[in-house]
Amino acid sequence: MKKSTISSMLAATSGMLVSGAVWADYQLNLREPQSALARDVYDLHTMINLVCLVIFIVVFGAMFYSIWKHRKSVGHKAAHFHESTTVEIIWTIIPFFILIGMAYPATKSVLEMKDTSNPDMTIKVTGYQWKWEYDYLKDGVKFMSTLKTPREQIENQQAKGEHYLLEVDNELVVPVNKKVRVLLTAGDVIHAWWVPELAVKQDAIPGFIRDAWFKSETTGTFRGQCVELCGKDHAFMPIVVKVVTQEEFDAWLASKKQGAATAAAENTKTFTQDELMAKGEQVYNTNCAACHQANGMGVPGAFPAISGSKVATGPIDAHIKLVLNGKPGTAMAAFGGQLSEADVAAVVTFQRNGLGNSVGDMAQPSQVAGLKGGAEAAAPAGN
Repeated sequence: MKKSTISSMLAATSGMLVSGAVWADYQLNLREPQSALARDVYDLHTMINLVCLVIFIVVFGAMFYSIWKHRKSVGHKAAHFHESTTVEIIWTIIPFFILIGMAYPATKSVLEMKDTSNPDMTIKVTGYQWKWEYDYLKDGVKFMSTLKTPREQIENQQAKGEHYLLEVDNELVVPVNKKVRVLLTAGDVIHAWWVPELAVKQDAIPGFIRDAWFKSETTGTFRGQCVELCGKDHAFMPIVVKVVTQEEFDAWLASKKQGAATAAAENTKTFTQDELMAKGEQVYNTNCAACHQANGMGVPGAFPAISGSKVATGPIDAHIKLVLNGKPGTAMAAFGGQLSEADVAAVVTFQRNGLGNSVGDMAQPSQVAGLKGGAEAAAPAGN
């Protein structure tokens, strides 16, 4: 290899090593803690890593020194000796005390994580494929939180945003310096709710209620993800916690209650078809497009097409019941507990008169309300 080529390679390597941007890309550590518990976890992580580093240096240093100092080439001969009870006791006692020294603070932190008593507020969190439902139990506020990253970014048709795959349409908003207890469950498969800056992580299991807690000492926006493999869109299930002052939280809560009242009023409204189509497209893109695709063609062998399907072109009551109750044994989830009557009416109308279909009928919220809780409608064959 030419000397100039070698020099160029060394220069390029040196440039990479000293580049601040490159160093930033290779920084590996926990996220900056934002609560007392998260700080304990961070310090524990650092301490155990340092203990492991010291053990590594001592053990491998002694090993390499022995290999180098007692090598055959300088005249050393292998020693012949038998076991030493004293040495065996020493190398048993020392690791024992090292483990105790690490186990005590770790156990203390774990016990603190499990202490969900005396919370300032309680929020029920339900995981669905692939979104989160937040229910402020004492405040009468409930909403869904779904991925906000545009599909164009996911499909590499646009440049990635700053918070790619870590942005949602509705954040979980909580006040600063308040102990927040979260009750976790799931409506379909196992999920896991994780926000590293707040040191909170708990599985959400169908049929069970598990709890965790956090208390942020600073305001700000903290991001996490579902960390239990839950299906094809597992990577598209972010968590965003927005911590605000008490005054800001009270104002947000009041606006949410007003929004809930508006949504309830929508459930008694009679919509025009144009209104239903516009609203239905939004609901479809948020809840249905991930599986059935934006054009309604589905994924052959995995998710059926809506375009031209026997459900979307068949009896409208059966179509509504399928959306409300889902279809057991398939990926079709029940949306009766996730969407309002107005949302269901809108998305059914959109599916029947969009995506290549033109049935011409429409659903109203009152019709959906009348069908809620009824027997599940079997999807026609070939859907």
